[in-house]
Amino acid sequence: MTAPGAHELTEACETLAVRDAALGKAYAAVGLPNWRSTEASYQTLARIVVYQLISTKAADAIWARIAARYDRMTAAAVLQDDQEALRACGLSRPKLAHLNSIATAIETETLDLEALPALPIDTARKQLMAVKGIGPWSADTFLMNAIGHLDAFPAGDVGLIEAHKRLSGLDERLTAKAFTTCAENWRPYRAVAAHLLYDWYNSTRNA
Repeated sequence: MTAPGAHELTEACETLAVRDAALGKAYAAVGLPNWRSTEASYQTLARIVVYQLISTKAADAIWARIAARYDRMTAAAVLQDDQEALRACGLSRPKLAHLNSIATAIETETLDLEALPALPIDTARKQLMAVKGIGPWSADTFLMNAIGHLDAFPAGDVGLIEAHKRLSGLDERLTAKAFTTCAENWRPYRAVAAHLLYDWYNSTRNA
């Protein structure tokens, strides 16, 4: 995908800064966010699945072992691979099953990744989530980073919720449901809001 241009990001960030003081603080601190661009491929979806619900350190190690098995990770390559050898990379059985179900959907053209950019975001999201192993967070992360939808939003992302809590001066994090409701005010730039929060959170953590 092509990341949004500086003009588009500037317009979005200035709009968000007016609508939400927390995002205004993030924008003032980090400027235009760095867009996390990835390709719209099976490998990207597989990586998202691997990184779900485990620590980044553990996911990094598992993903490195999996990626080392292929010159290029494709749906066909995973389906043809030694499944026990893949399990030995550190994958749980459910995650391996999800990698295979996503690969099967792509190989049978049940899921057409090339068609997603032209679809309305809600339609694209439904098509992704119709595949076993692709939940809301995975679908929205893929739409945000691989497709480049400016309004895709991984609402349950703990890092985003924590960043917004700190910027808002709240004592406790919002629930995922409350955070989703809060983010409605950021449409149609929720992906830009997410990138502002990611960059601010990472800058404070690194500091």
